[in-house]
Amino acid sequence: MHRALTRTGTGLLASAVAAALAMTAVGPAATASATSHNTVRFMAHLDMTDGQRPENITLEPGGSAVVTFAYSRQVARISPDGSVTVLATLPEPPAGSVTPALSSPFLGGIVRAHDGTLYFLYATGSADLTGLWRLRPGSDPQRIAALPADGLPNGLALDERSGTLYAADSVLGTVWRVPLSGGEATRWADAPELDAAGFLGANGVKVHNGAVWVSNLDQGTVLRIPLTRRGTAGPVQTRATGLVNIDDFAFTGQGDTLLAAINADNEVARVRPDGSHRVVLTGTDGLQNPTSLAVRGRTAYIASGAYFTNEDPNLLTARIVPGK
Repeated sequence: MHRALTRTGTGLLASAVAAALAMTAVGPAATASATSHNTVRFMAHLDMTDGQRPENITLEPGGSAVVTFAYSRQVARISPDGSVTVLATLPEPPAGSVTPALSSPFLGGIVRAHDGTLYFLYATGSADLTGLWRLRPGSDPQRIAALPADGLPNGLALDERSGTLYAADSVLGTVWRVPLSGGEATRWADAPELDAAGFLGANGVKVHNGAVWVSNLDQGTVLRIPLTRRGTAGPVQTRATGLVNIDDFAFTGQGDTLLAAINADNEVARVRPDGSHRVVLTGTDGLQNPTSLAVRGRTAYIASGAYFTNEDPNLLTARIVPGK
């Protein structure tokens, strides 16, 4: 998530092995990077005038990506050839509804279960629509769990082994836990490390290596919250700092190295298990306020919402290869 609405109207490798980013051809267009010396290719250039600003991303087996378009209330599939198919449009909130921190209705995190069911978060400022939604293939979207209307559900993570979804609330500084089948949401984690410091707090969220990991946009941190044997939250551990404006993130493999989208700065940073980090992609590579990432095998997919630049919302792919 980002600050743009308030300003403009919004292992692959073990931890001991460094990773460098080189781009892989997926789309038709390519540009050369002056900063990272990579060849960057676009999977899709999206239509900003049609509201196609991707906020979050999940991948399908055939190579397509499914994204949420933040402010058009749409879930869409982006095919490998760059074509866009709208899968669902969420209901418009009642007149007078104001989404906390953002004003406009907001579609956030999205995940895909093995059977193709999509789960995603919708925030509207209205009690009848804000919450966790489900889209089964061939069906209409339906809300399966309500979340507080005075919050901003943003990042979403799926743990299919336990049948659990975790939602990070950027306004309330909370991680909610919801059964995969739907029902009542419970407050799983609530700590100062999740709080906002002026705008938005807890943002991206992933389940990885026995813990729930959360990014905090305002505090610029990556947090690790252990999952206890009973499924409760352990003490919050700060694993990286100095990443102000961090949006979503994705792990590069079985280890704890991750790639982080630094939204306002048009950057992607690689964060190592010891918390050290360096920028590996920039606006020169085609990033336009990156919002989220997904990794499959040796390919990283990076979605850009162009919230600040207002130029070219897009989807890039990057090849993760060994390097120094």
